[in-house]
Amino acid sequence: MENNILEFECGAIDQQGKFRLPYTGYGQDISPKFVIKNLSPEAKTIAVTLEDMSHPIKGFTHWVIWNLPAADIIEEAIPSGANQGLAYGMHRYAGPKPPKGKSHLYKFTLYALDCRMDLSANTFKKSFLKKAQGHILQKGEITGEFAKSTLG
Repeated sequence: MENNILEFECGAIDQQGKFRLPYTGYGQDISPKFVIKNLSPEAKTIAVTLEDMSHPIKGFTHWVIWNLPAADIIEEAIPSGANQGLAYGMHRYAGPKPPKGKSHLYKFTLYALDCRMDLSANTFKKSFLKKAQGHILQKGEITGEFAKSTLG
């Protein structure tokens, strides 16, 4: 494949690379909309992870979801449940929520896969990535920063 980097925009992150409040644990804690720009025609599904890169546990997982239909748009506010692994102790999106006065960097990773994944709801990111090996057609990342101090 010519371009295995998945290019996308994330509705949670503004032009300055900061998280918008509704997509954080201090806001409505809803998953963001993603607009994918160069999805491979061979892609069958999309998976998404959200990690806190500033957490003492490097890459602390806030969200892992798989088997989203391969499409140019992933709508916001995905409800908890199906095809969402165990992250942050839940089977749903859990947006940024660093301690007050702390700034954390968060990373969304999107994966375009050539198949559906048959995984348990109790699957963690590490197990998802292991099962996805050999099926990832494209991968893209975007980072955003959030600090509770920005709320005043």
